[in-house]
Amino acid sequence: MYTIKSLDNGIKVIMHKIPYLKSATIGIIANSGSFFEDKENNGISHFIEHMLFKGTNKRNARELAEAMDDIGGQINAFTSKEHTCFYGKVIDEHLPIAIDVLGDMITNSKFSEDDIEKEKGVIIEEINMYKDFPEDLVFEMLNQQTYRDMSLSYPILGTDKTVNSFDRDIIYSYFNKKYTPDQMVVSVVGSFSEEQVINMLNKELGAFNSFNRGDGNIPSYDYEAGQSILGVHKDIEQLNVAMGFQGPSTYSDDILPMMIVNNILGGTISSRLFQEIRENRGLVYTIESSLTSYNGAGMLSIYAGLTRENLHSVSDLIKIEINQIKDRLISNKELNKSKEHLKGSYILSLEGTFSMMYEMGKNLLHEKPIETPEIVLEHINNIGMNDIERVVNRYLLWEQMNLSYVGPVKDTQKLNMELKSIFV
Repeated sequence: MYTIKSLDNGIKVIMHKIPYLKSATIGIIANSGSFFEDKENNGISHFIEHMLFKGTNKRNARELAEAMDDIGGQINAFTSKEHTCFYGKVIDEHLPIAIDVLGDMITNSKFSEDDIEKEKGVIIEEINMYKDFPEDLVFEMLNQQTYRDMSLSYPILGTDKTVNSFDRDIIYSYFNKKYTPDQMVVSVVGSFSEEQVINMLNKELGAFNSFNRGDGNIPSYDYEAGQSILGVHKDIEQLNVAMGFQGPSTYSDDILPMMIVNNILGGTISSRLFQEIRENRGLVYTIESSLTSYNGAGMLSIYAGLTRENLHSVSDLIKIEINQIKDRLISNKELNKSKEHLKGSYILSLEGTFSMMYEMGKNLLHEKPIETPEIVLEHINNIGMNDIERVVNRYLLWEQMNLSYVGPVKDTQKLNMELKSIFV
């Protein structure tokens, strides 16, 4: 079971003690991601993530890294659309060091102008790197089409223009506005003393930003669903294609049934798309579907890597497979098999303390129920064919499908018309 406490300044802490482990994972999660940004400061959440590793009033960047390396620990961070998470994993006796280092980064980072200018170059190189990977670029394009003018469409890394516009005042002001006690949680999983953890966290974080509260700027998840096709020429061998339908949000009752549909459609190597298009016909090297969900929106996407010559055949087959699910749903055998797959994947994810730490922290941050494994497994077992029918009819709508592609197509307008003739 888990325990929830509050620090002196109101930061909530969720702890799940697993006494038989010899390690602990701690994460500090903030409501800071590209979803909360605008066109002028897009990328600032990710920039702040980088800056917190650049040195504090107590340690320079090398000393921050050495503090964890010297004890065989791990420290890292990531920024998503909705969160930034700083985390560390250590053997249990070194948890005080992890708390000290992470607390130092949050409360004492210097944000020096010299480091900011150097990091601009690093992040712009990161942006350029992702542009070189067509499978990443095609999904970025799909995301921008699906969510159009809302902030979920903004890239996490930002753009060259926005990154170059940041200075210390802009960054530090945004940091103080987003890293407030009501917009942060601490999540701890593993072997530890709860009393000791709370005392250490209060020492490091209990006075942080005590009198500030979040600005209340929660962008809307509402957007106008539509249909579009967007292609970009890139001088590479393979054509990369991604198509996306609306999907359920993370906490929707539709999320688990839609995971079942995703598994059967293209989420596993025994799925319909993989077996029919790759294994039986050999028309692609890669084809898969995936489900991405946020606090108030989601998307079911299909990705394929193929030659230009096979695009029409593959597109026809994808449409056939989706229409078959819409018209005939799935078999009871497929339903039961996918439920077992979903349960297995869920249980295996709990074997890692990082996944448990992050899921608990996210749910607490969003003020959502933190369900026990038994309850989650019961939800999965209770999924019936009526649930499958509901989500298929709600989300697999051709009039709300968007498609993007990147590859050796010089006449993108001609290919757009060809794809429209198939899917519209």
